[in-house]
Amino acid sequence: MDTDLTAAYDRCRELHRRHGRTYYLATRLLPAWKRRHVHALYGFTRYADEIVDRTEDLPPAERAALLDDWASQFVAGLHGAQVDDPLLPAVLHTIAVFDLDRDDFASFLKSMAMDLTVTAYPTYDHLLDYMEGSAAVIGTMMLPILGSSDPTAAREPARQLGFAFQLTNFIRDVAEDLDRGRTYLPDEDLAKFGVTRDDLLEARNRGRGTPRTRELIEYEVTRAQAHYAAAAPGITMLAPASQACMRTAYALYGGILDEVAAQDYDVFARRALVPQRRRMAVAARALLTPTGAPVTIPGPTIQPAAR
Repeated sequence: MDTDLTAAYDRCRELHRRHGRTYYLATRLLPAWKRRHVHALYGFTRYADEIVDRTEDLPPAERAALLDDWASQFVAGLHGAQVDDPLLPAVLHTIAVFDLDRDDFASFLKSMAMDLTVTAYPTYDHLLDYMEGSAAVIGTMMLPILGSSDPTAAREPARQLGFAFQLTNFIRDVAEDLDRGRTYLPDEDLAKFGVTRDDLLEARNRGRGTPRTRELIEYEVTRAQAHYAAAAPGITMLAPASQACMRTAYALYGGILDEVAAQDYDVFARRALVPQRRRMAVAARALLTPTGAPVTIPGPTIQPAAR
C-alpha cells in the first residue's frame, strides 16, 4: 500500500477513534484486515457531517458549496481522477475492493445536503426518507465488508440497523440538535403529545423535561425498538468473524435506550451514555457468545409503536 493511501486510512481511523467511540470499540473486534475499511466508511460519513455541522459560522450557501466541492472530488475519484484529499483515497480504495454500490454514497450525500436547509420533518415517513440516505445506506455499505452467508436476506436487517442507530442518536441528542436549529422528532409526534418546539427549547434551557416531553421520548424509544427488532435477525446472518463486532455495536447503541429509560426519558437532564465498565463488559461478552446466538432487543419491555 502506498504512503498516501496508508495516510488516508490513518486519517479515517483517527476520525473514527475520536468521534465514534462506541462503534470504534466494536470495530476493534473485527479481523485486522477489515478494520481499515470500516474506518474508511466512518471517515467518509464523519467528514461530510463535519462540513455540514462544524461550519455553522458560514452562511448556508457557503456550506453547501463546501459540501458540493468535496462531493465533486469524490465523484471525480470514482471515475479515476487523482484526488488531493486527506481521506478520500482510502474511501475510494475501499469502494473498489468491495465493489460497493455508488448509489448508496450519492444517497448519503443528498441527505447531508438536506441538513443545510431542512430543520424539521412533518411525519415519520418524511424522517424515514431522510434516514434512508443518512442511515440505511450505511448498513448496506457495511454489509459487503462484514460478509454474510446470505447477502440478499441480510440487506433489509442491515438497513433497519442503520435506522435503529440513527434514531437512537436523535433521541439522545435532542438538545444538541436544537442548538443547531433542527428537530428530528417528527412534527406529528410532537402534536400527538401536545409538545411544541418552544417546549423543547424551554426544556433544553432549564435542563429538565416535562411529563409531556418524557412521554414523547418514550414513544420515540418504542419506534427505535421496532427497528432494532427488525435488525436482530441480520446479526446471525453475518460472517462468523464479524458477529462479535456487530453484537457489540447493537448492544451498546441499544444500551443508550436503556440509559434514556433509566433517567425516566428525560434527555434534557443529562446526555444518556453507556458507562465505560458496561461498554467493556459488553465487548467481552460478545467475544464469548457462540456464533449464531440471537441478540436481545434493547430498551424496556414494551410493545413497539406503530408507524
